[in-house]
Amino acid sequence: MEIADGLRARLIDAATALLDEQGEAGVTLRALAKATGVSAMAPYRHFADKAALLGAVAEAGFAALAAVLAEADRAEPAKAALIAQGIAYFRFAQAHPAMFRLMFGGNPGCTVAPKDYGEAFAILSRRVASLAGGDPGPATLAAWGVVHGLSTLALDGKVPAEDGVVAAAMALVADGVAGAQARSG
Repeated sequence: MEIADGLRARLIDAATALLDEQGEAGVTLRALAKATGVSAMAPYRHFADKAALLGAVAEAGFAALAAVLAEADRAEPAKAALIAQGIAYFRFAQAHPAMFRLMFGGNPGCTVAPKDYGEAFAILSRRVASLAGGDPGPATLAAWGVVHGLSTLALDGKVPAEDGVVAAAMALVADGVAGAQARSG
């Protein structure tokens, strides 16, 4: 079982590299077999089709995003942590544009369930809750919407791909969330 799990992980890593180098069109089970030096049928033992493979790659992307958000969340105080998360999210998107688009693009060729964004979203939600108090749902969506929108706009060349833009926007969100808590308290 460990060997099979090791091959699956190697296949996902190789597919991620193909995605970074060639975009989604370059990620095929045949190309994956060639890149990893396994038989043409070996990837099919782990992934039923390209959609399943892309889903596994997207899941790995969400795990990587959660890791960078968790690292950023160590900043103190809470407002600085939220800003650091926004910058980490933005940098992830800029460093891995094909992965980012696969993860969030609503691609019908990629099977990834919404639950798989869970940990990354949960890290953001916990930080927003530390600022917001009460139900962090709307404030979490606002913070995510701001940083996701800026990330996407930067990838599309519509806004500068600069950390300062994200830091300023996330500071406004953090101030708004904390201010809303103060007004309701």
